[in-house]
Amino acid sequence: MSKIVIAGAGYAGMMAAAYLDRQGIPFTLVNNHDYHYLTILLHEVAGGRDVGDKYKIPIKEVLRNDSSELVVATVTGIDRERRVLKTSEGEIGYDYLIYALGWVSEYFGIKGLKEYSLSITNLDSAVEIRRHIDEQFRLYKQDGDDRHLRIALGGAGLTGIELMGELLEYLPKLCRELDIPWEKVDVQCIEAMPTILPMVAEHLRPYVVETITKRGGKLRTNAKINEVTEGVIHLDGGEKVEAGTIVWTGGVRANPILSEAGFTVDRRGRAKVNAYLQSVDDEQIFVAGDSAWAEDENGRPYPPTAQNAEQMGPLAAKNILLRERRREMQPFKPRDWGTLCSLGSEVGVGSFLGVPIKGVMGALAKEGSKAKYLWELGGLRLAGNHAKEVVRI
Repeated sequence: MSKIVIAGAGYAGMMAAAYLDRQGIPFTLVNNHDYHYLTILLHEVAGGRDVGDKYKIPIKEVLRNDSSELVVATVTGIDRERRVLKTSEGEIGYDYLIYALGWVSEYFGIKGLKEYSLSITNLDSAVEIRRHIDEQFRLYKQDGDDRHLRIALGGAGLTGIELMGELLEYLPKLCRELDIPWEKVDVQCIEAMPTILPMVAEHLRPYVVETITKRGGKLRTNAKINEVTEGVIHLDGGEKVEAGTIVWTGGVRANPILSEAGFTVDRRGRAKVNAYLQSVDDEQIFVAGDSAWAEDENGRPYPPTAQNAEQMGPLAAKNILLRERRREMQPFKPRDWGTLCSLGSEVGVGSFLGVPIKGVMGALAKEGSKAKYLWELGGLRLAGNHAKEVVRI
């Protein structure tokens, strides 16, 4: 059997690894941690719902076969000519590579944004945001500076709105704990576009606005960030927003390893693949998840969503096996389950299988999607083990 290497243990990489593990096919998974974390729930960590460890899944809890190898290392490059994956722990040769490294933040050239903002890029960064906010509120108790109580979120997409929902649920509790008047807290989301949540049906957005504003949050649209300096957001028109916490959630792009290795990439750095998730530049490399520039039959790119990544991973692994057996590979035709946005632990909004939902049903559907993923990743054993930690229906 040819040597299969998987780079990255995000949704796509873990699902690919789980598929091969169940088939008893030897492979090597390279990841910078010995655990997988639930990326689309990191706003819960950053926003104070629960501690970071509750969102970790030990990789060895998923991969049960002795033939499944885990190498804990950081991927640093790809040598396509030599068929070698470069890592912080040395080079790893491959016959087939499933490249599934995740994304990095996209700052769109805004001066100072990267240097003076926080961003949810991994589990550690989500934990740091929570710690930073707690520290700012405690500093307010020492010096009385209101800036410590102002939190500015850049970007009103899914991550920004979901983080805001979590904060508006957590911060009143923190205020009671520290004896800080809630009315002094200022949580605002700054969005350059005229609307929020473009991936959610337009008729559902007023519900989001109403829910957020009733809880004390501020949604600011048509507000373009020109520059960020230490503790200050400079908006188009000259307004300045001074904040103790600045979190950027406004965009992502693929890891630059792809472009550095000479792949054909789109403007977000994703590698172009064919219908079978093979790189158009290298038939021995399959690309899945947020790194894949995959298109439907009409030439429209698929969005970089977790549900697409979950379906890409096992298909990439399956297609390698089919190719090895000289059988016809299968095209990527994902099922769209819908888009769900939580607004805290008790309400949400979005659609499920084309049906719009909001309120408690939205929150239940969001929690149900977590259970579905755990089931698909590791069956009843994994879903049962982690239900109390990450699924609270």
